[in-house]
Amino acid sequence: MNYRDFIFYLNESMNYELIIIGSGPAGLTAAIYSARAGLNPLVVAGLEFGGQLMTTTLVENYPGFIDGVQGPDLMQNMLKQAEKFGAKIIFQNVKNVDFANAEKKVILDNGKELSAKAIIIATGAKSRKLGLDSEQKYWGKGISSCATCDGALYKDKVIAVVGGGDSAIEETLFLSRFASKVYLIHHRGALRASKIMQERVFANPKITMLWDSEIIEILGKNEIVIGLKINNTKTEEQSFINISGLFLAIGHIPNTEIFRKVLELDEQGYVIVNDNTKTSVQGVFVAGDVKDKNYKQAITAAGMGCMAALDVEKYLQEQT
Repeated sequence: MNYRDFIFYLNESMNYELIIIGSGPAGLTAAIYSARAGLNPLVVAGLEFGGQLMTTTLVENYPGFIDGVQGPDLMQNMLKQAEKFGAKIIFQNVKNVDFANAEKKVILDNGKELSAKAIIIATGAKSRKLGLDSEQKYWGKGISSCATCDGALYKDKVIAVVGGGDSAIEETLFLSRFASKVYLIHHRGALRASKIMQERVFANPKITMLWDSEIIEILGKNEIVIGLKINNTKTEEQSFINISGLFLAIGHIPNTEIFRKVLELDEQGYVIVNDNTKTSVQGVFVAGDVKDKNYKQAITAAGMGCMAALDVEKYLQEQT
């Protein structure tokens, strides 16, 4: 437990107007807006705060930073800004929740029970990964799950995309605008994507298909990705390709496991909203990638964090 958490447990009440679960762009933006509105929010940031931006390097598409900003630096700035306006932040994980009554309960991993009149869920989503040791080693050093975020970094370079659905095809086509060559690696002999999307890939001279293939190792030099070791799932023949970047397009997993029994989720596990940021439970709101399966950008998550904070402010006014 760090010093701020220690002081929290000694001196703070366990009852709040608003608890924000999550500390990525959505959660911290919600904290900034709600703190400035005088709601004195508590942010349960998790043991590892900041969301997916903490594992990225240069962010060039977040407004206001002409030369870009390092992902961890951006999140540190957001956290300090939230604290400046009065948000309280604890670095603990949430074990369980109880939204059955007007006072919503949040139970931490250590057994501490918090309660609030309103909750904002901003727990984000995580990229599906290949499960390789080398993948973890080079994440953010040539491996990405966001073509929109990082595609422009690979101008005139050779890169690879893993996946076979519409999202993978969209990312591959987008990346072909920058790269000199794009390998599309798929573990089967046919794509799952719609026919029209497939036709666009097959017609693009920059894109090379690697059918019935799986990556068994990501190769690097000086902490940067330089190639892939690939296995053919039919022939078991192994080969190597040289690349400068690898993009995973095999989906995302929303961090909603603890909410499955208390909130309405769709078939993929994303939180369903009824009106703007309102969930199926009165007094519980949502923001960011835990709800958004389409855009998955820091700026859209931050925008939803603002929306959720404004919705909470209005909700609490109505309650009083």
